[in-house]
Amino acid sequence: MTREQRLLEAVVEAVDTLVDDFDLIEFLHRLCDRCVRLLDVSAVGVMLADPGGALQVIAASDEHTRLLELFALQYEQGPCVECHRVGAARLNVRLDLPEQTAAFPVFATRAREAGFTTTHALPMRLRRQAVGALNLFHRDAQDISDAEARVAQALADVATIAILQQRGIEHGNLERAQLQAALSSRIVIEQAKGILAERWQCDLDHAFDALRRHARTHRVRLSDVCRQLIDGELEDLPHRPADPAPGPSGTGEPP
Repeated sequence: MTREQRLLEAVVEAVDTLVDDFDLIEFLHRLCDRCVRLLDVSAVGVMLADPGGALQVIAASDEHTRLLELFALQYEQGPCVECHRVGAARLNVRLDLPEQTAAFPVFATRAREAGFTTTHALPMRLRRQAVGALNLFHRDAQDISDAEARVAQALADVATIAILQQRGIEHGNLERAQLQAALSSRIVIEQAKGILAERWQCDLDHAFDALRRHARTHRVRLSDVCRQLIDGELEDLPHRPADPAPGPSGTGEPP
């Protein structure tokens, strides 16, 4: 499949959510996966604002990136946090250049320790109101081209429309209850990942892949699968051997 076909598939998938009920968190994880493939980046994360306006990590392409995003929120630092605050993109931020990271030195150090060298943050916005941020990470000192930045922003914008559809949006106001439900589902998913990882003695990424695969196969919401696992109602989840998780150098070693 060509890059153009993958992009069209991503857009069509987002448009499909406008006419049907959909699993928000699984949709955003697919968005992360597609961005990795389409934009040739190493990792992707998605943050959304909760009803109180505080950012929350909703999806990431892998567990290491999710933890880095949580770290950014804990210290309220990083291009992603700034991007949401001002509603403008932060592109080609070199994490190894002090002059570019003076506003977020703690986050920059942690991101370098995770193996990343360059990062980009794009706003997820409705009209002029930013409701979250899409965060891209490169392991190399690699800038994003203007064309790729436009593709990334287009994906972020289409995803924002999908997220906000059927939520009673009037004059830029979000329907708070549904967004809060998505944030609550995120907690259930993290609990299920931990339970399955402990049961199988595997890493969290492999456990999460298995949960997503089961949800897709049985055409049920990811959060429902996770609740079934937590409640002891899901016993037939197939255990497949995990592929080595790529480390900072792509060797399979953890960052």
